[in-house]
Amino acid sequence: MLPTSHDPARRPSADDLLVLLAVGRSGRFVTAADELGINHTTISRRIAALERALGGRVLTRGAAGWELTDLGRTALTVAETIDGAVRALGHAGQAGDLEGVVRLSATDGFSAYLAAPAAARVQRAHPRVAVEIIATTRRASTQRSGLDLEVVVGAPQVRRAEAIRLGDYTLGLYATRAYLADHGVPATIDDLRNHRLVYFIESMLQVDDLDRATGFAPTMRQSVSSTNVFVHVEATRASAGIGLLPSFMADKHADLVRVLAPQVRIRLTYWLVARAETLRRPEVAAVVAALRATVDERRAELLGD
Repeated sequence: MLPTSHDPARRPSADDLLVLLAVGRSGRFVTAADELGINHTTISRRIAALERALGGRVLTRGAAGWELTDLGRTALTVAETIDGAVRALGHAGQAGDLEGVVRLSATDGFSAYLAAPAAARVQRAHPRVAVEIIATTRRASTQRSGLDLEVVVGAPQVRRAEAIRLGDYTLGLYATRAYLADHGVPATIDDLRNHRLVYFIESMLQVDDLDRATGFAPTMRQSVSSTNVFVHVEATRASAGIGLLPSFMADKHADLVRVLAPQVRIRLTYWLVARAETLRRPEVAAVVAALRATVDERRAELLGD
């Protein structure tokens, strides 16, 4: 998009502001076009018209999509007010309810054991809210295009976003009884040098806190490794080695035994990251509240107590 000159005779159009709202939420013209039922060219034309009316850029191109400028964030606040009024008018005379799509990114374990129950909780209360869960283990994105919420491990370093601490969980060492019968039960940290570790692929691990988690036993050799924590669990259950596993996942399996429990108890933290303007959306706020409630209810399970 090229810079456009200011048109002082033209006031910002409410329709153009709602187009900005859609682009600001998704970071993509194509996604906004699908949401609004118009084409990509119309999105571009509406944004250009809004920039002429406001006399400045409202969007800037980022590595992963469109990001709001300072002027764009100011305009988005107005757009949210318009959107809220339109929604309220559309539900006039009806029982008030929320609707929309909320897209959440989280680690594999969090997605399955915490995000999915939280999404079900939202669905029961607000049937017109759809929650899309993308399972991935990575750092918080510098550009949040296409995502409303991210759940990451470790305190994130973010700009133009809010980070909310959800809660702690622990990693511990687990093995099957068959594996321990064949290879011996380690009595000390030093004994781990004789065992193989089931964990993440070291060269592909993007999360610093998870990478540092194996610092207690640098002499352990890798056995089966994967980018997916469910592979860790199943490889450990298949006696591939000793797994460094989230307690809230491993403790569900009666065939897994905790090893060196007092010595190896690694405490990590889940954080929620989102744009401030995204958190103001009622349907997003409902998902955040459900996530926090679910984490609070399962705190003892997460800590392996």
